[in-house]
Amino acid sequence: MAEIDDKWPENVVGKFYVDEQCIDCDLCRETAPDFFSRSDDGGYSFVHKQPVEQEDIDMCMEALEGCPVEAIGDDGD
Repeated sequence: MAEIDDKWPENVVGKFYVDEQCIDCDLCRETAPDFFSRSDDGGYSFVHKQPVEQEDIDMCMEALEGCPVEAIGDDGD
């Protein structure tokens, strides 16, 4: 499970975030590319935009549920 205290600083404020467990597998960026980006310097994903519409929230939840290392959280501020 993702830890809010370990989230990457690049994450925008909001419900979803990616923490330091990310292994740069690209699943979230493929599943919800409008919301997840890659840090080329660090080799990890982060949330660059928070979803608003239910369809977009569902895409982010699909990414969260599919993350192989549970690096995506949905309890952000």
